[in-house]
Formats: sequence, structure tokens, C-alpha cells
Amino acid sequence: MSERTASSAERENLMNIPLIQRMKRAAGYGSVHDVPQLAAGFTDVFESYLVPAGDLTLHAVIGGQGAPLLLLGGWPQNWFAWRHLMLPLARSFTVIAVDPRGVGLSDKPATGFDSKTLAADMFALMDALGFERFAMAGHDIGMWTGFAMAYDQPGRIDRIALGEALIPGVSDSPPLLPNERWLSDFLWHFNFNRAREVNERLVEGRESIYFGHQFATKAGSPDAVPAYARAFYIEQLRRDPNALRASFDYYRAIDESIPQNRERARSAKLTLPVLAFAGELACGGSVEAELRTVADNVQSVIIAGSGHYPAEEKPEAMLEALQAFFAPYADGEHDAMLYL
Repeated sequence: MSERTASSAERENLMNIPLIQRMKRAAGYGSVHDVPQLAAGFTDVFESYLVPAGDLTLHAVIGGQGAPLLLLGGWPQNWFAWRHLMLPLARSFTVIAVDPRGVGLSDKPATGFDSKTLAADMFALMDALGFERFAMAGHDIGMWTGFAMAYDQPGRIDRIALGEALIPGVSDSPPLLPNERWLSDFLWHFNFNRAREVNERLVEGRESIYFGHQFATKAGSPDAVPAYARAFYIEQLRRDPNALRASFDYYRAIDESIPQNRERARSAKLTLPVLAFAGELACGGSVEAELRTVADNVQSVIIAGSGHYPAEEKPEAMLEALQAFFAPYADGEHDAMLYL
């Protein structure tokens, strides 16, 4: 294959390139064809694909026109978390909303949940789709992976929006017994999820109790993430024991990710444009504060009235922030690259 710069016309018709068209389409629960309450016309624009990415297959929902924009969510969600933003973003971008390893319709191996491997998965996905360079938004664990990607292969990501997390190994770890009750309530799941085996046994059959509590207490209000979305996320975890196990493996792999991230943080600061986003009622100013320690070019937005899930709680405000941040990229600040 030869590498060349894409023209404006080519960037507007990336969905026609053979690499995407050859991908196997996905069906079943969790694909665009079997999820609740998508906006009218969603499946006219987006399709579910099973994409070979290195040694595993990842489910990605792809559609739109323009330069490639990768959307990567966090725990315990999947591609569906971005649904409110995807149609308007697809007017300017080829949107790729992915289920990472262990999530949704993607493969669920027993290993590989450390930051280095997760970053490599995403680059393998974009390689398979033919995109050498792209922009990206990462939420929660998607922020962990996006940070790793920006360090591990500098130059491939033009702009990156990262939000609603603190990166293990970059900032000092919070105390095991914080003085403030709100901090304990916000972070207690880290140590529970990081345990081995016992957490799965305690949660199996009680998924609605555990994950329902997470959504109710991490959002700005108990119903800020709508009931149909909470039920969908929980059902995907309930149906497949490997999905439940993998949801905890992300936290067990913190053991490996902390030294990996410490090594990255000791390197030179990131120079690409970074947007730090956070919910006013969740991470607030902490995301910007952390990212400024590892990046030189940081903008910030705090979504008023939002808890941990701004793309679902306040989609209009989140969309506005992403559109403004990615506008120079959409307008051709840097050409996308295609492998043809």
C-alpha cells in the first residue's frame, strides 16, 4: 500500500474507501441494529462493523464524511454513550465509535487490559480502517487510553479531547481512606473493581444493583443517564460473563498501567492540542490540572450541571465543546492520511 495525503474531496468520501466497505458488518444485541431509542435516521448514516485489529476483532460503529474522529468511552459503557453526539459530528467527520477489548461486541480475551496494549489496539483499529492520522475523544477509561496513545505514537493524533478521569500513575493516588465522604463515594469502586475474582462472584446476578448504583451516584442526579441506557449497559454485562470479568480486568491491569504511565509522564510534555473536559458535579477542575502537568497546549471546558457522563447528561453542551475544539481539524488544519 502507498501512503499519500488525502484531498478535500477524498476526505469527504472516506466511507467509500474499500477498506471499510470490505469489513464484516455486525448484527445482534449491541450493534446499531439492536439498541434502544436511537435518533431517527441514525442507521441511515451509521453501520456496525467487526474490524480485525491486531490479534482481536473490535466492534466499531462508523459513519459520516470528513476527517476521521475516534470516540472511545469508558466503564461501564460502550459506543452507545456517544449516540447523541454522533449524528451531528458525522456532518463534518468520519466518526468511529468503538467498543474496546472486553466490551460489547468486541473480543473479550483474558489479558491485555494495560494501557500499552489498549493503545496498540486502537492504533491497529485505525490502521485496519486505513487512517494513519486522526483526531480523538476519550472519556473515563477512554481518557487513560487516549493519553497512552498520544505518548506512544506521537504525530498520529492531531487533536485529542480527554475527560472525566484521573490517569493512574500520572497524579498521586488518592488516599485509601479519604477524609471527605464525597471522595470515598466517588472512588470506592476502584479498589473493589481491582480485586481478583471475588468481585465477579459478588456482582454476578446482581448487576443491576452494582452498576445501577454506579450510574445513579456518579451522574449529576440519579436519572441523568436515562433508564433505557442504564438498562442496556447493564444487560450487555449480564448476558456475557466474560464482559463482566473484562469490566474488572481494566482495573486489575492498573498494576501494569501505573508504571507505564509514570514512564510516559517522565518524558517531554505532549505538544498536540488537548481539550480537558469534565462535569461540574464530578471531576470539575481536576482533569485540566492533571493534563497541564503532561501537556503544553491545553484548553478546558467544565460542563455545567453535569456529573460523570456529560455526553449523555448534557449532550448539547458536550457537542458544542467538541465541535469548537475539533473545528480547525475539520477545516483542514492537518490533512488526514489514507493507506490506499
